[in-house]
Amino acid sequence: MGPDGGSLALQGVYFDGRSSRDQPATLTVAAQTATLKVAGGAAEHRWPAHLLDVEAPVPGVRRAVTLPGGGRFETHDDAGVSAWERATGRNLALGGIRALESRWGAALAALGASLVALALFLMYGIPAVARQAAFATPRSVLAAFDRETIGFLESGEFFGPSRLSLARQAQLGAAFREVAGWAGSNYPYRLLIRDGEAGGPNGLGANAFALPGGTVVLTDQLVALAGSDRELMGVLAHETGHVTGRHGLAGVYQALGLTLVTTVVAGDLISAGTFAAAVPAAILSGGYSRAAETEADEASGRYMLETYSTTRPLRTMLARLERQDRQKEGTATTSGPSLIDLLSTHPGTPARIEHLKRLEADGLPAPSR
Repeated sequence: MGPDGGSLALQGVYFDGRSSRDQPATLTVAAQTATLKVAGGAAEHRWPAHLLDVEAPVPGVRRAVTLPGGGRFETHDDAGVSAWERATGRNLALGGIRALESRWGAALAALGASLVALALFLMYGIPAVARQAAFATPRSVLAAFDRETIGFLESGEFFGPSRLSLARQAQLGAAFREVAGWAGSNYPYRLLIRDGEAGGPNGLGANAFALPGGTVVLTDQLVALAGSDRELMGVLAHETGHVTGRHGLAGVYQALGLTLVTTVVAGDLISAGTFAAAVPAAILSGGYSRAAETEADEASGRYMLETYSTTRPLRTMLARLERQDRQKEGTATTSGPSLIDLLSTHPGTPARIEHLKRLEADGLPAPSR
């Protein structure tokens, strides 16, 4: 209270709680009691001090004390109210905040800490939440994503019907069913073989990619580029690794913003259909993280080792794609739309080839599936 520890008199105005008219008043507070005397009034109001509540301070606004019975006392004597708070242990946390606010150094330090925390959340928190949301998304929503994406790619002339013979397509489909059976996880895998050059400048070329619901697209051009079906199956096994890891969906959530995740996780299929229309744009401009590519490579490596006892076919295909990409970069005169190239994203192709060699040398154990 006061310097001597006795009572403290605060000058201000009183509102009785029944009208908006204020009355000049004095509130005297001591250790155990509080007394209110209204100017011009004969009566005094007295209460135990602990029944009074002191509201949090707001810059530029009078300090307010809530009184028993609905009354209110307001004063400009912020220093006096603060002294009363310190003496009685009131609003200690708010006092600490006010102290920080009054020190520019502390305020700047708090701001810096907040920015660091925000940066860490953007770098690590959002990817982690996106991954959890991807695994929580219902399978029915994944099917909508696949359907919308394929419709977008077909309408945008990114590819057209395959020119491979029906017998060749059936042969590749049968081989892919073996890969899908190995991948497991009860996804409704299906292989779509398409001509990646039917769309002209929008064409996907030699490519393969997986959609969240288990649809895997393989282009005629990648089939032609492969030296054997073993190479193609290594690529397709890589794509099933992205499906089971839900890498593509997590990337979409991360790219488009997690505010939309709640809608699709909740199973609102009307909103989910609208959201699914945005998936192709994310796929066309996105890419997988280093961790996602490594995980998919390891899935493919396990398949290759279990089926062919070597990862060489996939390594050979990766190297061939790398050479083709470099040739295109050297001769390209215009830049068309990009697509998630699941065979040349992070980490770099040479590092991925070395990783596959190490998997073969070490004999990667098969995980429980």
